[in-house]
Amino acid sequence: MCIKMKTIIPDTSAVIIGAVRKILDEEDLYYPEIIVPEAVVCELEHQANNNRSEGLRGLKELEYLQYLQDEGKIAVSFKGRRPTVYDIKNAKNGEIDALIRDLARSEMGVLLTNDTIQAKTAKAQGIAVYYYEQEYSNKKLSIEKFFDKSTMSVHLKENVCPMAKKGTPGHIKFVKLSNEKYNYKKLKKIIDEIIEKSKHDSKTYLESVREGSIVVQSREYRISIAEPPFSEAVEITIVRPVANIDLDEYKLSDKLIDRINNSAEGILISGSPGAGKSTFVQAIAKYYSKKLNKIVKTMESPRDLQLPDEITQYAPLEGNMENTADVLLLVRPDYTIYDELRKNHDFNIFADMRLAGVGMIGVVHATRPIDAIQRIASRVELGVIPSIVDTSIYIEDGKVTSVFETKMTVKVPSGMTEADLARPVIEVRDFETGELKNEIYTYGEQTIVMDLDLINNRSDTGKSSVDNIAEKEILRQIKRILPKKSDIRVEIVSPERANIYVPEKMVPKIIGKNGKRIAEIEDKIGISIGVEIIEDTYNKSEFEVNITHTKKQLILELGHENGRADFDILSNNEYLFTATTSKKGEVKIKRNNELSNIITESLEMGLKITAVRK
Repeated sequence: MCIKMKTIIPDTSAVIIGAVRKILDEEDLYYPEIIVPEAVVCELEHQANNNRSEGLRGLKELEYLQYLQDEGKIAVSFKGRRPTVYDIKNAKNGEIDALIRDLARSEMGVLLTNDTIQAKTAKAQGIAVYYYEQEYSNKKLSIEKFFDKSTMSVHLKENVCPMAKKGTPGHIKFVKLSNEKYNYKKLKKIIDEIIEKSKHDSKTYLESVREGSIVVQSREYRISIAEPPFSEAVEITIVRPVANIDLDEYKLSDKLIDRINNSAEGILISGSPGAGKSTFVQAIAKYYSKKLNKIVKTMESPRDLQLPDEITQYAPLEGNMENTADVLLLVRPDYTIYDELRKNHDFNIFADMRLAGVGMIGVVHATRPIDAIQRIASRVELGVIPSIVDTSIYIEDGKVTSVFETKMTVKVPSGMTEADLARPVIEVRDFETGELKNEIYTYGEQTIVMDLDLINNRSDTGKSSVDNIAEKEILRQIKRILPKKSDIRVEIVSPERANIYVPEKMVPKIIGKNGKRIAEIEDKIGISIGVEIIEDTYNKSEFEVNITHTKKQLILELGHENGRADFDILSNNEYLFTATTSKKGEVKIKRNNELSNIITESLEMGLKITAVRK
């Protein structure tokens, strides 16, 4: 090295990798001065406080430099300005690195760094730089020793023996890998190894870093790390696909293969966790790419699908899948695989891309074949469902067990008979047999997903599922008009008529002026409604009154639900007076008048003060 290093200013990266001690061994230096920037100390302290291994490693290295000073080999000092809140917030924009360069310039020293950008920036500013490039051997992760051909996932937790899931979808066993319990130190060493690999291996990358949680994709391994405060102990979960098969091995029908080849543009692949969804998605992606010569891309978080190099796998751009979708709309692939659809914005992005003309394949967690379609039906307009999802494939135990197709029609929903009830209905049919399985339609303001197997089945009350839906919707509409405590009963007389039973004084509110309000409800529900009077069911039985004594008043508490009502007040079943309660259900009586004296005397004699609603 041609630079004379009398004064060395190491940055954070150089301290963490131990570059100072390494160049002392490699270069012929006589008692050099090591000036550690306060910004470096601050950054290492922050990392250590967050339990990050690099921070602890860096502080340990500074301790070693103090030891070398005590041995008379180097001189160590700490200089420079500590970062402000502004500097820390803008650390990613280079503010802390700038503080270190300023110190190197003012001290006329050599900046020692392991950061390529820091080295280039310093050279551009005319600062002497020693770029120490650390050699890295791309060796296998130690966790790989736990995996054999049948291992699906490995589970490591603090003070627990290593466990693994072995087998294939539908035939999984949870087995113990060793009798040795892993302590914190061992797990932390594995985590450091994984993080270090992500810095140097182009196929290992951090998918998500949050306080207490890190997700890493290292080649075929998806690694989820949980630490306090997110979890109560350190835990590492490593998942790997156990099968990588071709679509031909699923033995799909010729009819389904023809649909995949020619007309399926919006496909949902669903199943429960571990059912084999990802394996099937990989198979269909390879089929589209290699056999049909289609351009296929993926949207994944994390990127854990095992796919050929021809298929590009995209992560959330700047942490947002909407940005990824914007790029893909410019790229215009033939098919895009969205793995996985869980939240509202996932379904919205899937729908937007499909409506923009991109072939979409979505992966959804579901426990029944209809669940995948139902989840998207609750998030988009009913009329566009067939344009978004035309084919739904359900996977169970690694096999395709159900295939549904969706079509739009206008008809009277099954279970209803009145012609006026005709409306747009999404029919969900079994793709192979054409059998109608489900209907999706709006009823009032609700989106109904009706199972056709339940249409003719009656509950213990003798009501069909359609009757139950109608009752709930009518009650929902009526309760918007009446007070919360109102007594309402609904009876479905026929598929085209229902009766509602309400107290007499509530009838005008339901009917509305010239019958306008009841007509609006009938239009929304789609059936005619009769209004019948029932006896007011407010509590007319005698009940004991709670009494609160204040300096100026006696307060009779009859309950908030009895506000603005007339009551007879009795003492030992003898009438005292009639009163109207306040909004809070209270009757207040001034002290030292005749009524308050009677009540007080009754209480002192152990008599009960009761009330009956008039």
